[in-house]
Amino acid sequence: MQKITTFLSYSDRAEEAVKLYTSLFPNSRVVKTTRYGDAGPGPKGSVMTIAFELAGQSFVALNGGPSFSFSQGISLSVNCETQAELDALWDGLSAGGKQIQCGWLTDRFGVTWQIVPQKLGELIGDPDPVKARRTTQAMLKMVKLDIGALQRAHDGA
Repeated sequence: MQKITTFLSYSDRAEEAVKLYTSLFPNSRVVKTTRYGDAGPGPKGSVMTIAFELAGQSFVALNGGPSFSFSQGISLSVNCETQAELDALWDGLSAGGKQIQCGWLTDRFGVTWQIVPQKLGELIGDPDPVKARRTTQAMLKMVKLDIGALQRAHDGA
């Protein structure tokens, strides 16, 4: 069992969010759904929590009411091996949301994501400061990250 589980609190769209997320990530599933009873505070029978897994990692989504919202102060970072994977997640998560910069987006539910190439840390952390700087400068000009363009910047091509 995972020791720390990310708990995402939505106003009232947890079920819709979980359906989107589990459709985008392989090895994802809904584990358990609980519903509000007579005691509330949500309407009886409506979704209270959904335990789910994304890429094998455990999460819980809660419909907590209008006092809950998200901010960019916390984000979910996804390391992508290929441009195709990055593009699919970017397109699926940013639909109806907001594309920000440097691989960041906010989905239509207000959750902030970082969709980044797995190789990014290696490129911007290169011990050669010229290569690292070129990569970083290229990244800062991008909204959705482009692995090929980052590699070309790194290589000075």
